Amino acid sequence: MGLPVRVSRKTACCDSDTAGVKKTAATRVFEAARDLFYLRGIRAVGVDEIVCKAGVTKPSLYRAFASKDELIAACLEESGREGRAALCAAIEEAGADPGDQLRAIVRAYAAKVASPDFRGCPMSNTAVEIPEPGHPGRTVLESCKADMRAVVVEISRRLDVARPEELADGLVLIIEGGMAAHHIFGSQGPCAAMVATSEALIDAHLANRGRA
Repeated sequence: MGLPVRVSRKTACCDSDTAGVKKTAATRVFEAARDLFYLRGIRAVGVDEIVCKAGVTKPSLYRAFASKDELIAACLEESGREGRAALCAAIEEAGADPGDQLRAIVRAYAAKVASPDFRGCPMSNTAVEIPEPGHPGRTVLESCKADMRAVVVEISRRLDVARPEELADGLVLIIEGGMAAHHIFGSQGPCAAMVATSEALIDAHLANRGRA
């Protein structure tokens, strides 16, 4: 058996592959940044920490992403793609009934909140950290949230209720409120009532269908 090899910090933080699978520097930067941003927050994570975790040099980062802001936007875009895919899958699995689709959407978010590794919505977390209008990350997250609301509104309009937009916004408030409450109360706090609250809201609108 050979002697153990001491790995210096410099070696550990330069271009290297530890998983045995060759990845580009851009991929390693992206994956490291996305993990760090979600676990610790965007403002708390600097470029030096990202390149060290990724095992690349700083020039490698800037060859792939012109700035940290562009890297933030890229991470959020991927989160948005994943979120849209999960939303579409939940809607498709629910079948053609719009009421079932709305219930499925809330159940999907409730399941996400209950996950052990859930640390809030990446978009909402970023919205708190980056209030500046026009920031690349802010642009992505606002578009993503607007798209999600638009989906809920469109489905609510296919339901036979008097005020579909009001129903949609109520469901969005339940979803967003549940994800935000998790930061303080955890999965067993108010967010555990997301499904029951949304069911009550949908039922209330259905009971008042046809009324102005």
